[in-house]
Amino acid sequence: MIFCVFQLNVKKQYVFGAIAFIWIVFPALETTFAAATTDIIHGTCMRFAVYETYAMKKTTGFFTVFVSYLLPLLVMIFCYARIIRALRAKVILSS
Repeated sequence: MIFCVFQLNVKKQYVFGAIAFIWIVFPALETTFAAATTDIIHGTCMRFAVYETYAMKKTTGFFTVFVSYLLPLLVMIFCYARIIRALRAKVILSS
């Protein structure tokens, strides 16, 4: 039994669309956040320096951490859990 995402009745175009979405949209969001909040302070370009409110700063920080770290971590945990389950099923079948 070979485990493959295409065996899950998912069309290839959806998989490639999701990959393209991740590779295009997330860097665009990061660039937008950086450009919108960049300012020159005392001759130094400071990224994420300009916020209108403290809540906006916290929300942007949380969103950035979620998109850049937590979301990929959750995807990796899900994928590794599926890989382990498939390997265990293969070991049980071959025993």
